[in-house]
Order: sequence, then structure tokens, then C-alpha cells
Amino acid sequence: MELAMAQENKQLLHLVFGGELEDLKQVRFRDLDDLDIVGIYPDYRSALVAWKAKAQQTVDNAHMRYFIVHMHKLLNPEDDDSTSL
Repeated sequence: MELAMAQENKQLLHLVFGGELEDLKQVRFRDLDDLDIVGIYPDYRSALVAWKAKAQQTVDNAHMRYFIVHMHKLLNPEDDDSTSL
């Protein structure tokens, strides 16, 4: 029970951002000053909801891509928890 409670209290921050790609075959943004920082979310599920909404809004632009970055893995790489999805 304590382990489950500790996992619930753990912040698993996720960043959602996007921008227009130069080329569809690689992740290289056309203009770094024009990146869309959607936000930082406390868990993967809420980040996924934000990602889907932004991706849907830009569906007509084939070069526009949004990404979810697992910030918690960058902040604490030794705590890599594959159950965070």
C-alpha cells in the first residue's frame, strides 16, 4: 500500500510542444522561435489529452508536429519507471 501511495504522489512531469518541421523525414524545426509550448502536465494521460487536441487543430498542416517529452526521465534518469505510461 505504501508503494502505491508513493507512486501516486510522485510527479511525472511531461512537456507538450510542437512546431513546423523542415522535412517530414527528420525532426528539425523550421523556426525555433516559433515553437508552440503547449504546457507542462503532471502525468502522461493529461499530456496525451493536450497533445491530441493540438495535433487535431493542426491536422491540415502536414509539417506541423507535436511531441510529448518525459521530463521526469530527464530530471531523474536513475528513476526510469516504465510504468509511468
